[in-house]
Amino acid sequence: MAVRHAADIARDPVSAGSGTERQVLIGPETGPNFALRRFIMQPGGGMPRHTNAVEHEQYVLRGRATVVIGEETFTVSADDVVYIPAGVPHSYRAEGDTPFEFLCVVPNAEDRIEILDDGA
Repeated sequence: MAVRHAADIARDPVSAGSGTERQVLIGPETGPNFALRRFIMQPGGGMPRHTNAVEHEQYVLRGRATVVIGEETFTVSADDVVYIPAGVPHSYRAEGDTPFEFLCVVPNAEDRIEILDDGA
């Protein structure tokens, strides 16, 4: 399937996060090399500090968030791009009064997620 509308793709809650949903827009069943995911974090929502076995390439669509990557803290907003290397601890916290939304591209490879703390 070459074309679909995002509204037709299920949004699933992210169990490790708070106020966070994920859509798998393109997954391994569609493309052999990369997955394209959309994350939506409600104001105050986010993801706790964690690691992934795969790298992340991200493009911020709207909203604002505090993103911690390794030991560095960033405030990101629409049109920012974010790179998170495999294995590097990172977290997200949506700021302001609008949802924080971004696209995330990852390799279609086994991804092991390790939660390092339970505070997002």
